[in-house]
Amino acid sequence: MALSATVLGCSGPQLTADEAAFYQDAAPWGFILFARNVETPDQLRRLTGDLRAAVGRDAPVLVDQEGGRVQRLRAPHWREYLPPLDQVARTAGPGMERGIRLRYQLIAEELRAVGIDVDCAPSADIALADTHPFLRNRCFGEDADTVIRAARACAEGLMAGGVLPVMKHMPGHGRATLDSHHQLPRSTAAIDVLESSDFKAFRALSDLPMAMTAHIVFEALDPERPATASPIVIRHIRERIGFGGLILTDDLSMQALSGTLGERAARAVQAGCDIALHCNGKREEMEHVVAAAGSLSGAALARAEAALARRPAATAIDSVALAAELEALLGTSAHV
Repeated sequence: MALSATVLGCSGPQLTADEAAFYQDAAPWGFILFARNVETPDQLRRLTGDLRAAVGRDAPVLVDQEGGRVQRLRAPHWREYLPPLDQVARTAGPGMERGIRLRYQLIAEELRAVGIDVDCAPSADIALADTHPFLRNRCFGEDADTVIRAARACAEGLMAGGVLPVMKHMPGHGRATLDSHHQLPRSTAAIDVLESSDFKAFRALSDLPMAMTAHIVFEALDPERPATASPIVIRHIRERIGFGGLILTDDLSMQALSGTLGERAARAVQAGCDIALHCNGKREEMEHVVAAAGSLSGAALARAEAALARRPAATAIDSVALAAELEALLGTSAHV
């Protein structure tokens, strides 16, 4: 059966019979979970198992578990972490990369224990003075070199824990002064500035298996369309940044994008995105996205298969010892 070029959300903490039947027919490549889907470890294990059973295969299950403000699995069942920018600041120097790697190896252990095998991290966005608050403290640093080091450590920690990373938001969201959940940000930076800063971070991490686009206009490349819907920007990502992995859109429900959900999905796929991401679990919207995104085929299918082939086996860890080491590096509790 052909797979849909989609990753879809679901409505709540239990999979309904109607949803299961829809996913069986729609055959999304994968699923994504949010706080509305999360109650307890046992419940979450059942849900991830039911999602895979609905499509009859070991489909990837994604989540945004960055730590800090954006994490869908929270206390009391899961650890809470400092925002990434705060942690990097507290571990500045030779301990920074070790601290980030430990953080994400611990996160990966928690995710794998409940059937989640893909984390939408690291962010390789660069925090600037005027970066919108929705994003700023989710960044690792204020310069490309720091972000590259921390994002690489994040990806290595996740993969050591058996979880695939999804780098975001390609080719860079740090210049956004608007929240793309509600409005369309624009970057007026010159191309040489972008190449030496925002794009530099993603170029250094271009070997990672998956990435997510940014809903932001780069006027130096395409003044009319956000990166997600721009063939010019996607081609730049492929040819100049050198990213050969699977490209997912950011959530198509975000209001930075215009048009119907079907139109948004169609534009993204036509621009060169491999997977259309729809997160809110609303059935009617999902139907439109699935119809517009079409089947996963050709080069996109090959990239999807290559990404899943890199799903690593988890390395057994002493999580108590690693958490203690992280706390020592931070000079305080790793938990908020």
